[in-house]
Amino acid sequence: MSRRRVSIFGATGSIGQNTIDLIDRNPDQYDVVALTGASNITQLAKDAVRLKAQVAVTAHDHLLPDLRAALAGSDVEAAAGQVALAEAASRPADWVMSAIVGAAGLRPGLNALDQGATLALANKESLVCAGGLILQTAKENNADILPVDSEHSAIFQALVGEDMAAVERIIITASGGAFRDWPMDELANATLEQASAHPNWAMGQRITIDSASMFNKAMEVIETHEYFDVSADQIEVLVHPESMIHALVGFNDGAMMAHVGPPDMRHAIGYALHWPNRQKLPVERLDLAKIGSFTFRAPDEVRWPALRLAREVMARGGLAGAIFNAAKETALDGFISDALKFTQMAQVVDQTLSQMDAVGGHIDDTMTLDNVLHVDHLSRKTAQQIITDL
Repeated sequence: MSRRRVSIFGATGSIGQNTIDLIDRNPDQYDVVALTGASNITQLAKDAVRLKAQVAVTAHDHLLPDLRAALAGSDVEAAAGQVALAEAASRPADWVMSAIVGAAGLRPGLNALDQGATLALANKESLVCAGGLILQTAKENNADILPVDSEHSAIFQALVGEDMAAVERIIITASGGAFRDWPMDELANATLEQASAHPNWAMGQRITIDSASMFNKAMEVIETHEYFDVSADQIEVLVHPESMIHALVGFNDGAMMAHVGPPDMRHAIGYALHWPNRQKLPVERLDLAKIGSFTFRAPDEVRWPALRLAREVMARGGLAGAIFNAAKETALDGFISDALKFTQMAQVVDQTLSQMDAVGGHIDDTMTLDNVLHVDHLSRKTAQQIITDL
């Protein structure tokens, strides 16, 4: 079997580290082209040397000397900055993991698709900000996009061999995050430490907070709309505290297909890595008798206003997704820096959408990379001013 050329963007985060774990179990099957990270230079260099990557890239220019020092004596090239990230994504590869957090992952993902690579997409923001652009670029280059979010991987797997015309509904599940059972009147006083503790999943801080606010689920609703080309009213969300049924697909004959598995991202990553085949993965095998039962409940959009905002974004269309994401990231920064209360994040996003809509033109701009990035910039400025005024 020929060796596959792989690159991992966001290699030092939880998705990247789980991807490396799987690749490292069968190193003879892969040639690693590029690994990228942010400030964790020690981990980035260690993985790059062990996996014999062609190049290691840090997103931060000022950390290039540190990366060069960490790679001294190896054959791994060191690079830094956004231009270097884009160049690394343009290097020929068969499979690319897109796991950079935030809108920063958009350009590398597009570059990977431009050279025909299969894109394993863990970067929610790409489809939310520029779904049409991402999907069109893949089509033009005969490239595949494989979802890596556990929910979208579950939907993808449930649809194998099925006709999309027979799909009536898609249900994505949510754990409910850290505050699913908190009294509503206590949410405003939730601390950063409390929001950063997920009851089921081991994830990075930002996505864990997004889980508590349900902004991650709002993003996933928009992703489902874009990737699977289904209408907003076909998408449902259920709170499922056990996090073992990741999604369900309902068909026109009343049947439902559910994807069941442990809360371990290596399943979705491994499915994308080995697609279209399945290979053995080092994940827990569920004992359903021991689990006993699964529970579900409808989400409360007063507790989680992000879900309402997602539906407004889909109704508006255009570049509303880019506005939504930029405002969400800025609001999250505000909460982490103690400039916002937990419940004020949704307020900032709501007001940013309204203000950007009011100035006219922005959400109807043609979907090009330049326009997406321009609207992203304007939305961040708007959201930051809203935070300052609160």
